[in-house]
Amino acid sequence: MSEPLLKKVQALSPCGLHQMAYWEWGQADNPRVLVCVHGLSRQGRDFDAVARRLSDRYRVICPDVVGRGESDWLGDPRNYQLPQYVSDMVTLLARLGVSQVDWLGTSMGGLIGLALSAMPSSPVGRLILNDVGPTIEYVALQRIAGYLGRAPQFETCQQGAEYLRGISEGFGPHTDEQWLELSRPMFKADGDRCRLHYDPRIGQGLAGLTPELAKAGEAQLWAAYDAVRCPTLLLRGTESDLLSAATAQAMTLRGPRARVVEFAGVGHAPTLVTAEQIAVVEAFLEEGRR
Repeated sequence: MSEPLLKKVQALSPCGLHQMAYWEWGQADNPRVLVCVHGLSRQGRDFDAVARRLSDRYRVICPDVVGRGESDWLGDPRNYQLPQYVSDMVTLLARLGVSQVDWLGTSMGGLIGLALSAMPSSPVGRLILNDVGPTIEYVALQRIAGYLGRAPQFETCQQGAEYLRGISEGFGPHTDEQWLELSRPMFKADGDRCRLHYDPRIGQGLAGLTPELAKAGEAQLWAAYDAVRCPTLLLRGTESDLLSAATAQAMTLRGPRARVVEFAGVGHAPTLVTAEQIAVVEAFLEEGRR
């Protein structure tokens, strides 16, 4: 399957109903489902390379989290928070009509999967966390807050791609073709120019974050991690400023005792477009088929 189908599901927030878009790859009647969820300012087409590799065996579902991509923007930006995202994913899973899914989540998408996996009777069968854990380094949050929420416009997609490359050094080395493929879905037309695809207000929660608040959230995330019972794989860029080596090591010793695979020369976060990175994901998922 070379291109996905764009579908939408209606979900509920405190300020009303909204549509969440998702990209579907593979056969709609395949009971084996992989849900791939992107990072804070990204969108579901980030997983095209993974989906093309796996869609002959999986129904691959790649949502645009609300406020991003083809999904609606929320009326109240205070609802751009993890509980809302988890609620939306529960609605999506009900639409898919399956009792179990595997989960691949990058950064924010990993935290959504972590929260869902920690719940009693969780539908997550195998969990892959891409460069994220319960302890998120405060310096990385400050870095992200430094550019999130700006609303620059660009004359061309190529110009926008160069801008994204400048703020995404942690993604590691990519060919020009790979980078343009990753960047193209990140923009929407705005008159005769283009703009980033997300609601600039999605980062408002980071603006008021203090080290003390971050610590409180960290305790909740560790409690969730300790409740996870499914097989878990943790991917980490060796240069990551968001997921420290110490946190990754701690995640191998408690909760689901994650297996860790690191990618050299990459920071936050591995994009999962290279053959090497995709092979690690594929091997872990195939273990569940035996």
